[in-house]
Amino acid sequence: MGTILCLHGFGPAEQEKIRRAAPGRNIVFGRTADIGPDVYRDAEVICGWNARVEELCLGEGSKLRWVQTWSAGIDSLPLGRLRERGVLLTDAAGVHSIAVAETAFAHMLGLTRGIHLAVRSQIAGAWERPSALTELYGKTALIVGAGAIGTRIAELARAFGMRTIGIRRTPAPHPAFDRVAGLDGLDAAIAESDYVVNVLPDTPETRGLFDEARIGLMKPTAFFVNVGRGSAVVTDALVKALRDRRIAGAGLDVFEEEPLPAGHPLWELDNVILTPHTAGHTDRLKERVADLFAANLAIYLRGETDRLINLVDYGRGY
Repeated sequence: MGTILCLHGFGPAEQEKIRRAAPGRNIVFGRTADIGPDVYRDAEVICGWNARVEELCLGEGSKLRWVQTWSAGIDSLPLGRLRERGVLLTDAAGVHSIAVAETAFAHMLGLTRGIHLAVRSQIAGAWERPSALTELYGKTALIVGAGAIGTRIAELARAFGMRTIGIRRTPAPHPAFDRVAGLDGLDAAIAESDYVVNVLPDTPETRGLFDEARIGLMKPTAFFVNVGRGSAVVTDALVKALRDRRIAGAGLDVFEEEPLPAGHPLWELDNVILTPHTAGHTDRLKERVADLFAANLAIYLRGETDRLINLVDYGRGY
């Protein structure tokens, strides 16, 4: 068997966990700058991704058979080349559930209780009270993308006394949701919700999903939160709705263009909270990626590749 290459700097505890899952195997741990080209070329399994992987591991004669990503989103990877080479791809869906859900809720709470306005007043040294504040209790949260992250958001919403609606490709009842519907039920759900939270990945089906028409279905008192992918939103339509106060506000962690350019109108809007695509960042990330990779590594070494956790379907793009 070829080398198992682990990128991005696992700590000693995570390294030991991975070694226990693959006793006797050649496992290399390191950061991009520390790994020579021969190690990449000999890699059969890679946990992580960087430009060197694409450069050195996808050509003729490559030994690469499986990539485990550190992210739930895979839209930045060369999916066509990976598929052509027959490389198995598993994402890290579920690893970021707690951090992303807490970020979504930080946006929801910040907008609801006017924290974004208070921070602006604090910077200005001004004692100003918002004219009106509301609360989460009794409100309806629509979570578009009711997978692991969306379910965690729904669980938090329930703890705050909210009603929850989930949207997913294959709807099925779940105790975290009062109702789960398919995409054909999205428009009706938007119209009745006080918070619309997007958790969808980037796929051809989801791009531009929240366009002017759908944003126009939202209540004027409703908030839009995006912790999924920026490509799901037509940004110009969202900016117009926010400027015209046709919706109450937005909390955005992801954007159509990243980094968000200087001078973009979103920077100036006082009914918006922006975070720079940090929803998945947490000091627990390495621990959780190591748990997932170790579990998957044991499955891979048993030859049960069809049972790998979070195995990507290239046809669907996730």
